[in-house]
Amino acid sequence: MRPLAALQAAAALAVGIRLARGRTRLPALTPVETTTARISVVIPARDEERRIGPCLSAVLADPAVTEVIVVDDESGDGTARLAAELGAKVVSGAPLPRGWVGKQWALRQGVEAADGDVVVTLDADTRPAPGLFGAVAAALDRYDLVTVGPRFVCDGAAEQALHASFLATLVYRFGPIGPSTPPAPHRVVANGQCMAFRRTAMLAADGFARIRGYTTDDVALARALTVDGWAVGFLDAGGLLEVDMHESVAEVWREWGRSLPLRDVTGLRWQAADLAVVWLTTALPVLRLAAGRPTRLDLALLAVRLLVTGALRGSYTRPGPGVLLSPLLDPLTAARLTQATFRPVRTWRGRTYPPLRADADLAVTADARPVIATGTRRPAVTTDSCRPAVTADTDPTVTTDTDPTVTTDTDPTVTTDADPTVTADTDPTVTTGARPAPSGRSTPPDRSAAR
Repeated sequence: MRPLAALQAAAALAVGIRLARGRTRLPALTPVETTTARISVVIPARDEERRIGPCLSAVLADPAVTEVIVVDDESGDGTARLAAELGAKVVSGAPLPRGWVGKQWALRQGVEAADGDVVVTLDADTRPAPGLFGAVAAALDRYDLVTVGPRFVCDGAAEQALHASFLATLVYRFGPIGPSTPPAPHRVVANGQCMAFRRTAMLAADGFARIRGYTTDDVALARALTVDGWAVGFLDAGGLLEVDMHESVAEVWREWGRSLPLRDVTGLRWQAADLAVVWLTTALPVLRLAAGRPTRLDLALLAVRLLVTGALRGSYTRPGPGVLLSPLLDPLTAARLTQATFRPVRTWRGRTYPPLRADADLAVTADARPVIATGTRRPAVTTDSCRPAVTADTDPTVTTDTDPTVTTDTDPTVTTDADPTVTADTDPTVTTGARPAPSGRSTPPDRSAAR
């Protein structure tokens, strides 16, 4: 067997194992209208005047929500004014400290300002349905951090086709959403568009300070907390949450293509392995078919890709022909992921962030597992009076040192899955329950005390 054919066969086997795990995935969240939890919703916002209205209207109308906080991250438009007019509590964000990415800084301030025992963070482009907040609060009986996957809103067939092609790369790298078996820490993924946790536990962990310099903030947070012993659940909430992420094909190409490689939370070996999987199992079969020289394995992979395409229709509010045409764009998607891996962009909304410092970057151990150097941790927080003080020039000494591998940033149809190309990939010490925190790490939250 030729080397390329052998590599393609190995990549196909890895994808097959990942996709097969979808047969035992966890059921989707269902609406929970009533809850005893006091829920604070925190929405970080920078220049979101055009998009935040539908999100705020839906959140403010949900009786399960105790308070809605919008952290205005130095917006240059009318974001703060609109949020206040609609009835949200507006927190004017302090100037961005050195070494912080804007979203983490805004979220940290929002969590500190919250009064609820449960905090749900939302992006401004989300559209929650009734019952979402009760559902994620109820899921905190089983998990310490809950992150969910939505359904996507796309305008036009071309935007949907490109979006679905990018989405397929996440499924091929990590499998379907809602895995029944927790993945190894270095394969944990999360979706920062919607996350839920207990406020005192997050303040004790000081999670957002630990991942303050990462542009792939959601995955960095989930992995750091998983290593600490937190149980992280990535659940399907497609029936309860919609997201209108992008306004054009160009924005999908620029923004989602920029973040999906997860470069700042991925070690070099996993970057190479995941790019190889995408090229060998999605792009190469399409290119060979176009050239009129597909192999039998190419045809089999194309058939699998069509099956995945059918499954991805459920990830869209209005699935159209764009989803069905998405496999044709797989070579372009692979090229975009490769470009973003080798030439990462750390610019967003008028801010350019410097590369992570050497002591805050991801380190890869010999077996490609993450060793997150968490530094000094705060003692466990048990009351609201223990909020850490945050000032504009705060630069916490806590850093997250590592994470050696690929992860997915945001995709709802994606899930956190151990990588089948590596034997003994799943970490047996990671379970859905909390385990004792290793020395120097934050203590996992006690879920029984909050019920």
